[in-house]
Amino acid sequence: MTAVPPSSSANQDVERVLQPIPGEARTTAVSGQFWIWAGANIAPINWVLGALGIKLGLGLADAVLVLVAGNLVGMALFGLFVLLGQRTGATGMVLSRAPFGRRGNYVPAAIQAVLAVGWCAVNTWIILDLVMALLAELGLVDPMAHNYTAKIVVAALIMAVQVVISWIGYRAIAAFEKWTVPPTIVVLVGMSLVAWTKLDIDWSYAGPPGELLHGWDRFAAMTGVMTAIGIGWGITWFTYAADYSRFVSRAVPRRKLYLASALGQFLPVVWLGVLGASLATKNGQADPGQLIVSAYGSLAVPVLFLVVHGPIATNILNIYTFGVAAQALDLRVSRRMLSVVVGVFAMLCVTFFIFQGDFATVLDSWLVSLVAWVAAWGAIMLVHFYWIERGTADVQRLFDPVGTSRLPDVNPAALLSFGAGIVATWLFMHGVIEVFQGPLASALGGVDLSWLAGGLVAGGAYAVLGSRAHRRYVGSIVERNEQRSAK
Repeated sequence: MTAVPPSSSANQDVERVLQPIPGEARTTAVSGQFWIWAGANIAPINWVLGALGIKLGLGLADAVLVLVAGNLVGMALFGLFVLLGQRTGATGMVLSRAPFGRRGNYVPAAIQAVLAVGWCAVNTWIILDLVMALLAELGLVDPMAHNYTAKIVVAALIMAVQVVISWIGYRAIAAFEKWTVPPTIVVLVGMSLVAWTKLDIDWSYAGPPGELLHGWDRFAAMTGVMTAIGIGWGITWFTYAADYSRFVSRAVPRRKLYLASALGQFLPVVWLGVLGASLATKNGQADPGQLIVSAYGSLAVPVLFLVVHGPIATNILNIYTFGVAAQALDLRVSRRMLSVVVGVFAMLCVTFFIFQGDFATVLDSWLVSLVAWVAAWGAIMLVHFYWIERGTADVQRLFDPVGTSRLPDVNPAALLSFGAGIVATWLFMHGVIEVFQGPLASALGGVDLSWLAGGLVAGGAYAVLGSRAHRRYVGSIVERNEQRSAK
């Protein structure tokens, strides 16, 4: 992405407070969107996602099918949220004020801010695991020891790097992705060639010996992994999309931006997912450090040094998005100070993950839980902007202060639809731990249709309730304007 030069006054001011990104502060280069989203997904977490399918009992063919089919759907929908950012110049949580209301939007904005901290912690933990594996290869740490102190120190150093990049802002994020993603792709090509031509990959792997899944059990397992690492993975990015596409000029063709962004997500997720799944056929493990070290041996050192950028590229988005989500809560704190705050809280979460033994279970539980709210929120947003308002929204009213007459303070229709969607998601959810196993999913033998149920219920409810509320509110605005004109 072509960032606005540092000397530009627009570039210096647009990120200080929430405001529509003006045309002079936007870029006409669409390649940057590809690099940003590819960089966020060229990360160890995505080969863990592929390996997770093997860990949970699927065969290699099933795991690949889930990855490809699920991400085709998830990333296709993701592209629609990218276009919203370009069209309006507003962040995701500012756009959310349109359906939820000026204060009603505090609910999704607060959830987004908290989850950004959690994602930052998860991704930093994965970097930490890889670094520990690297240090073990170099003989600097004992691979059999817990190394708790070393892990915490390394995590703190990595977190500091992430916070500094996000603290500087969009220009630094865009530059980091632009210059680090291409060489990392070269390394990943080498990794893949070595893995798929030199290592003993079991391409016919059908599942754990003696425990092969068949029939309904196999289908149920595939739906569960689909929720966690297929469609669910694309859904988790909905809330981030507009935060970065708002810097793209409206002169850029929508189709071009859509394809660059969707492919930037889809290609690395599927590529690394297949790589992780194929590596996992060797030992059935989902731990990222063990996958790489056991598969590549001495090659792990250069691979780890270069691939470590991936989670950092993801976390700088998490930290930045935390800042703009928190600003949408009307917090009177600078975005840069918020970057420091999220770094501190994420480190506390990282420390918690360090003491967790089964990473695959923790990761699956986290990803599945995200679908519960993002699917409902995303459906409401799509219905509102692509059906109810249909491109006619007055964007400037979204930046009005609390108490504005141009937005409802709280829109009960959106909140009721949101709550109903979350309940429906949970009812059809079947995660690894009991709290994420809804009664309807259990009654269906573990089939997980949570993302579909949550999206349909929330979107359907808002299509009825939200449409009526929007007509009433627009009518009242017109009436008030007419009365003022008459006076």
